[in-house]
Amino acid sequence: MHADRVEVSWDSSRSNWLVRIVSGEEVIRRHCKAPKDADEQTLRSVAKKTVQEEGYEPDVAELTIRR
Repeated sequence: MHADRVEVSWDSSRSNWLVRIVSGEEVIRRHCKAPKDADEQTLRSVAKKTVQEEGYEPDVAELTIRR
């Protein structure tokens, strides 16, 4: 399966990053631990790993990082 879109944003209520995987009408939300000031490469790596763990192809072309 291929995710249509992947978004990474800071969840201040839980003090960790939220990865949203969008595939059609399905939206999967997973929290992951990374420092708040993590660089873009780290966040891309975390998102790629999370996408792969959820059974999607690890190619994250449509990735949006919201700080």
